[in-house]
Amino acid sequence: MIKIAFCDDDSAVLNELGVLLGKYRAEHQWEIAYTAFRSPLELLAEIEKGTRWDILLLDILMPGENGISVAKEIRRYDSVAKIIFLTSSSEFAVESYTVSAFFYQIKPVSQEDFFRLMDSVIFECEKAWQSSLILRCKSGITRINLEKLEYCEVTGRTLVFHLENGKVLESAGSLDELCEKLGQYDCFLRSHRSFLVNMEYIQKISYKAITLDSLAEIPIPHGKCSEIKRKYLEYTFRSKEVVVL
Repeated sequence: MIKIAFCDDDSAVLNELGVLLGKYRAEHQWEIAYTAFRSPLELLAEIEKGTRWDILLLDILMPGENGISVAKEIRRYDSVAKIIFLTSSSEFAVESYTVSAFFYQIKPVSQEDFFRLMDSVIFECEKAWQSSLILRCKSGITRINLEKLEYCEVTGRTLVFHLENGKVLESAGSLDELCEKLGQYDCFLRSHRSFLVNMEYIQKISYKAITLDSLAEIPIPHGKCSEIKRKYLEYTFRSKEVVVL
C-alpha cells in the first residue's frame, strides 16, 4: 500500500487533493491511503513519533511555517520519502532542491497535472522499493537504498551498514542471510566472511585490502586477492566500465 500525506492550511485545497486522489485511485486500482494535515506541526509530530509516508505533498506558504523549513526538519527523520511542494508561486523553486524535493507543483493543480505527477512519483517509489532493504534498527524501521550502501560488516549478531554519506545503521542478523537476500544484485561481493562490499565503491584492490571511496579498508583473507580481483573485473566488464590494464 502506498501512503501519502497532504499538508496545507487551506481546507479547500485538502478537500480538492482528496477528491483528485480518489479519482486517481479508482482509475488505476492502486491501494493508496492518505492523511491530511492543516498544520505542519501536527505532521512533524507524527513523523517524530515514527510514522512514515511514501509521498508528502506540502504547501510552501503556511501561517508561521515555511514549507522548506518543514521539509528540512522532515529530512532529519526521513531521507527516503518523496516530497512534492505545492505553491502558487515559483519563488522557492530553486531552494526546494536543497531538501531533495521530487517536484515543485504550481497551484491550482488540475486533474491532468495531478494524475501525471502521481504516475511519475509512484513509478519512482516502485523503483526504490525494488532496490532497497528494510532494516529493523534501534530507531525504528528504516528503508535504505542499496545503491547508497557502501559496505556491511558483521560483529557478533549485529549487522553494521555503512552508507555512502557516512551514516551507519545497525540491525540484528547474519551476513549469510543478508548475502542470500542480495543474491540478485551482482554489485555485492563477499570479500571476507565478515564483510560484504558494494563493488561500485571500490577504489583500489591491493594484496591485503580493498580500499573504498570513503577510504575504509576491507581486509582480504590470505590467498583470496586474485579471486577478488577476478570477480571485480568481471563485474566492471558486465557494467561496461572502462578498465585499463
